[in-house]
Amino acid sequence: MHHYAAAMSVRGGIDLGGTKIQTVVVDDDNRVLGEARHPTPTEGGPADVAAAMATAIGEAAGAAGVATSELAGVGVGSPGAIDAAAGTVGQARNLPDWEGVFPLADAISRAIGGVTVKLGNDVSVATDAEVQLGAGVGARSLLGVFWGTGVGGGVILDGVRWDGEGAAGEIGHMVVKQGGRKCPCGRHGCMEAYAGRGAMEATARKRHEAGEKTDLFHLMKKHDRPRLTSGIWSRALAAGDRLATEIVDEAVEALGTGVASAVNLLDVEVVLIGGGLGLRLGEEYRDRILAAMMPHLFNDDRPPAVRLAALGDLGGAVGAALLVA
Repeated sequence: MHHYAAAMSVRGGIDLGGTKIQTVVVDDDNRVLGEARHPTPTEGGPADVAAAMATAIGEAAGAAGVATSELAGVGVGSPGAIDAAAGTVGQARNLPDWEGVFPLADAISRAIGGVTVKLGNDVSVATDAEVQLGAGVGARSLLGVFWGTGVGGGVILDGVRWDGEGAAGEIGHMVVKQGGRKCPCGRHGCMEAYAGRGAMEATARKRHEAGEKTDLFHLMKKHDRPRLTSGIWSRALAAGDRLATEIVDEAVEALGTGVASAVNLLDVEVVLIGGGLGLRLGEEYRDRILAAMMPHLFNDDRPPAVRLAALGDLGGAVGAALLVA
C-alpha cells in the first residue's frame, strides 16, 4: 500500500491563444491528469478572457479529480507584453479589446480561490516545454517557430532561452518582402503578414469579396466557427480549394524565407515547428517548410534538423505549468 500520494503536488497550466484556451493539470512528472479547452472569447475584453480561463482550468482540475484550491499553482502562457513580476499583460493584439495593461494573474487567482498564478510569454513557455520534455531534448541550440494566429518564435542558445532585452524571438516580424503586405502589427512585409492565420484569413476574405471562389467561409459557417481555424484550412486544402491552396503556399514560402534567414544568423541545431496550423498541417508541411528554406540557406549543405513539436496541442499548457514547478 502506497502512502505517498498526498505528497504529490498537482499544478495547472493555461495556454491562452487567439482561438482557444487550452488548460491542463499535471503531476510532478508533468504527466497530464486532466485537460479542458474553451474557445477564446471574440468579444468583451480582458475580464471576459480571464473568466473563460478560470472556468477552463476549473474543468481541467475536475477532470483530474482535484479542486482548484488544491493546485500548487497555475502557470499561464499568454501573448502580448508580459510583466511577470506584476502579473500583467498588455498589447495582446490577437485578443478582444485588449488595449491597456490588465492584471491577468490576479483576476484568475481571485476566480479560483487565491491559488498562485504566474505569467509567462506563450511562445517562450511552449519552447521551454519542448526543450525539457519534447522534440528539443538534448539540443544545445534551437529555434521554435509557432505557426498559428500569428507566427511566434523562441530561441535557445547554449541550452538557455535567449530573451534579449525582453522581446527576442519575434520571428513573425522578420521582413520577408521589403515594402510588402501590411502586417497586423502595422508594419510592412513581415512574415506574419503572409503566414499568420489572422492575416491569411484577411487575405482570403478580401479575395473572396473581390469575386474569387472558395469554400473556406462556407466551411467556417458549416462548422460554426467564428474564424478560419486551422481545422478549416486543413479541410479546404484536403478538398483542393484553389484559393486556400494559394494562400497556404504563400505562407510556406514566407516561413521558408524568414526561418532560413534566422538560421543564417544563429546557425541553430534544431528548428521546431509548432503552433495550431503547424501541428494541424503536420509532417507534409514540415517537409515543405524545409524545402522552402533550402534556396535561402547559406549553409545548404548542412541544414538544421527541422522537427514538429512533439507535445502537440498541449505543449503550451504543459509549458505554462512548468512556470510553477
